[in-house]
Amino acid sequence: MPVKANSPACLQVRDLSCERDGRRLFAGLSFELNSGGALQVEGANGTGKTTLLRTLIGSAGDAEGNIYWNGAALPAALPQLRESLLYIGHQAGIRRGLTPLENLVWYGAGEEDALRALEQVDLFGFEGSLCQHLSAGQNRRVALARLYLSNTPPLWILDEPLAALDVAGVSSLQGQMACHLSRGGCILFTSHQPVALAQLQRVNLSDYAVAADAFMEEGAYGLG
Repeated sequence: MPVKANSPACLQVRDLSCERDGRRLFAGLSFELNSGGALQVEGANGTGKTTLLRTLIGSAGDAEGNIYWNGAALPAALPQLRESLLYIGHQAGIRRGLTPLENLVWYGAGEEDALRALEQVDLFGFEGSLCQHLSAGQNRRVALARLYLSNTPPLWILDEPLAALDVAGVSSLQGQMACHLSRGGCILFTSHQPVALAQLQRVNLSDYAVAADAFMEEGAYGLG
């Protein structure tokens, strides 16, 4: 069952370091994301933005440090975090043999709610077309339509959600993100584009690359 967006939420990261293919990407990363807050992860390509997001949802294992969801440490609290999570990665997560409407219903939406969400992302009239016949940009919008469903989970983790959107699409999505925050949700996202959200925190992973070069392991880490 989805968790209501106004449920209290808190994601804490302490002294996190991540590796990919045996190379340390960043180290010493700490932040806290509370209900009503948004955090934009920035950095040049290759600094580990996607790796960070996949680490937070438990899909990447080469990490050391501590991650807490509502005070409980991962990996033990990973099931609780995933129950509270809406994640959209680089891949759209769309079943190409289903229609946009069927995809949203598969994610648990009611038909009326799903049709309204598809209209919000400018897919009115395409709800009955197979996703395999839609463009990559349209499939991306099918994925983003999940953000417009009612009763979404409190924690959104989004990898480049603004990519390939036109000006109207960016404005609509930023408005939906602001609405989610106003209901007590929290959002962590990557983007190369500026995003207009009140009280937005920013973390640039490039700032933690030097720390990674000089990072010395001391003791045990929660994810190590």
